[in-house]
Order: sequence, then structure tokens, then C-alpha cells
Amino acid sequence: MWADWGTQGMNFLSIADQIAAHLHAEILRGRWTTAIPGRHQLAAEFGVNSKTVEAALRQLEKTGVLVPQGAGRPRLIHVRPAEAIRELRIGFLHLERHEEQREEHLIQLWHALEEAGHQVLSAQQTLTDMQFEVKRVAAVVGRTKADAWIVCAGSRGVLEWFARQPLPTFALFGQRVGLPMAAVGPDKPPALVEVTRRLVALGHRRIVLMCRKLRRLPTPGTSEKAFLAALHEGGIPAGDYNLPDWEETPGGFHDCLDSLFRLTPPTALIVDETAWFIAAMNHLLRLGLRVPDDVSLVSTDDHPTLQCCHPPVARIAWDSGPVIRRILKWAHNISHGRPDIRQSLTPSRFIPGGTIGPAPVPRAKA
Repeated sequence: MWADWGTQGMNFLSIADQIAAHLHAEILRGRWTTAIPGRHQLAAEFGVNSKTVEAALRQLEKTGVLVPQGAGRPRLIHVRPAEAIRELRIGFLHLERHEEQREEHLIQLWHALEEAGHQVLSAQQTLTDMQFEVKRVAAVVGRTKADAWIVCAGSRGVLEWFARQPLPTFALFGQRVGLPMAAVGPDKPPALVEVTRRLVALGHRRIVLMCRKLRRLPTPGTSEKAFLAALHEGGIPAGDYNLPDWEETPGGFHDCLDSLFRLTPPTALIVDETAWFIAAMNHLLRLGLRVPDDVSLVSTDDHPTLQCCHPPVARIAWDSGPVIRRILKWAHNISHGRPDIRQSLTPSRFIPGGTIGPAPVPRAKA
């Protein structure tokens, strides 16, 4: 019944996470009312080992769903069916089209919310479609019959608008710091500082971070500020060259790279988002540049696609499990009428790979 997905490298929910979510949903539906069966019985039902079920049961203990009574005694159910969650219609406002089909953490989140009894709806237009214009976002939200919203990678203006609305909103990534709304995202600044320091130590002086406009304007985000500070720490004057402006289209991205490599070619590129990272690799290949001999390349995301590369891609990774659990907890609280505006971060880490190396030695002029 349970796919052997695991979490190593793929950032999927673990089997224990999946079982915990399923057991919670079954309790809320009234399958068990007083106590939950023992781990051996549940293990036989799910076709997994009892240690995995025990890990799931301990998760439910930590969240207060189950109450332990000691060794050899069944765990009592603390949440009654009468308290069962009200099904929420949760609207998803994506950054780009088909994002929910290619981002594994979004696929897992969608299924987890449905498993918990909620209905998940996708907005007819994405933030990119609407060019982050608040009036257009308001119109789409008004046409969508949703009880709550999850906004993926929202700009500051969009998230400020949601924060003023009566609809509960969860900011998944985006410029959410300091706003009165629930939010979660990976804590990338420490990992990005480590990446930058590593590149500086390897002799790189022309280091460029390619990221979207919403990460740069009206002011750089926390990760971008950390990057610029790390450059300054390494004695490198930081400016627009290191955080360039570009039109967020494939043509605009490649035009920006053409411009960068025409005059003062970067020796290291840090690229935000997997799609743009792959586009950068394609561009370097077209220019006849080798990675990492001519240009070091780092991805700020850890998509499964990158793990198929040889040599392994240098990247920033984070575990999606805590992110998904946090959003499920928010949905649970909202469905019970409990306000929830807590913001949290999940740790990220830098994974050195074969796409970074020493800065190339300038070639002597003939």
C-alpha cells in the first residue's frame, strides 16, 4: 500500500510521515474513537515494519492527537470525531503554470491536504500570468470559492494585500517576513553564505547570482542580502553586476547572460530555481564554456533532475517534510477556527558538487 519513497535526495514525505497523516485523517473521520490499534496490527494492515508505524504514532503523540499510556497499553485518542476538521476549500496561487506538476514538494503537499480531508483548488491564473498585479490577484481571488489560500513565492505587494484580507493565507516562500500571516520556507541565507565563501576561497572575484525580480526589488530579499554581505566580507565590491536585472522570459534570461559574458564574464554563477539553472547550463554549452573549468555553477534548489547529472551539481538542499507538516498543521488549526499566523524556517544545507572549482587563470595575451 505504501510506496517505498523515502526522503534521501528526493525530498518526499517519509513513509512514517505518510502513515501519520493517514492515521490522523482516519481518526478524524471516526474510524477509531477511544484508542488506536497497536503498532503490529497497523504494520500488518499497511504492509510496513512496526518500527515505521511506531515512528508515525510518536508523531501523533507529539501533536497531541494520541496520548500514551505506557508500554503494552494502547494509545488513547485525544481528538474526537465530533471535533473532526471542517473540510476547507484551499485555493492555490502558483508562481507559474504547471508548477504543481513539476515541483515534488507541491505534489506531496497537494496529496497530503486531500488526504487530510480538504479540497484543493488551483487559481485560474498564476502570479506570473498576472505580473504580480494586486488588482488582478484580487479579481482572481474574488472569483474563486476558497476558504483559505496558499500563495507560492508571492511578492511583497501581493502578500501585503492577502494580509489585509479576512481569508486565512499561508505564504509558501516569497517575501513574507514581518507580515501577519502564516508562512514557511527554507532558511537559505546561511547556505548561500557558505557557497559564496567557498567560491571566494577558490579565487573567484566575478560571482553572479541570477534570481527573479521579486527577490531583488524593491529591496533584495534576505538570501540576496546575505549573498551581497558575503561578497563584501570577501573584499569584493558588490553591485548590480552581482545581482543583475533581467526580463523574466527565456529570451530575457539568455540576453542577460550574453551581456554578462560579453565584457566581464563571470567565473561563477549561482542560479535560483531549477528551470533557470538548466537554462544557464544550456547557455554555457552554447558559448563553448566548460563547467567548472571555465565557469563554476551552483543551483539554489535541489530538484531530482539535478541529481541525475554527472558530475553532481553543487546545490542548496532542504527537506520538504517539515514544510508540508507545517502547512497541514495550519490547515488543521484554521479548520478548527483557531488563528494561526506563525512563521517558521526549515534548515537548508550546501551540497558541494563537481560543478564548482578554482577560478580560471586569465589567459596571457599573445
